[in-house]
Amino acid sequence: MKNSITQIMLLTLLLVISSCGAFKDSGYKDVSYFQNLNHNGTYDETINNYSSFKIQSGDILGINVNSVNQEAASVFNTSTSRVNGATPDALNPVYGFRVDGNGNVQLPLVGTMKVAGMTTDEVAKSLTSNLLQYLKSPIVNVRVLNFKISVFGDVLRPNVYNIQNERININEAISLAGDLNITANRKNVLLVREEDGKRTFYNIDLTKKDLFTSPYYYLHNNDVVYVDPGKTKYDSVSRSYKRATLTLSALSIAAVIISALFIYSR
Repeated sequence: MKNSITQIMLLTLLLVISSCGAFKDSGYKDVSYFQNLNHNGTYDETINNYSSFKIQSGDILGINVNSVNQEAASVFNTSTSRVNGATPDALNPVYGFRVDGNGNVQLPLVGTMKVAGMTTDEVAKSLTSNLLQYLKSPIVNVRVLNFKISVFGDVLRPNVYNIQNERININEAISLAGDLNITANRKNVLLVREEDGKRTFYNIDLTKKDLFTSPYYYLHNNDVVYVDPGKTKYDSVSRSYKRATLTLSALSIAAVIISALFIYSR
């Protein structure tokens, strides 16, 4: 009887161990970035995939004008300007000049000005020229106030991030989100871009050096970056659930058998 119970306990233990299984290590190669980059030494690479940010409908422009006649110039400054003629409030705190659906912006003194498709530097230059008849030696600075990107999925801090300048790449975006989790699929990062009435989906492989020359390396306003969770993340959760289920089942079976043998021995 004692030997039978011992054998049953050993069998149960083997069943529990087999249900746990060994975690299959995906290896260093699956979590390393830019794997085909030569790390032995340095070399130069010409940047030819960056293009200046182009203004489009829905953008909010922050415009600041300085001039000898500062009182006249102050009507542009975004600290006192309104968006679409409405006073900003707690729900819409952004000051500035909104680009309408036709790509135009309404500006004091100047009136209607076409800005869609232009860079902020081009808008500043054009506005400076238009203001010469009203202001003496105007100095104009223009930037996009609502430049933002979204990063979510298998990252540490998924969020919508406001960008203070007009140049950000996908590596910087991922860094803002606290980097990818170890379980993230670095070979399948999805970029969603809406531009000129068209939505583009592009898959990015962070393990390849080719990322640096990709036309999607530099992000645009309202870009969405989604990081796909790796199969190991699902497998680990699934394994844990199956492991717990099998362990409870094995223990239950063992308890029933031991109870039956105990009753039978009497």
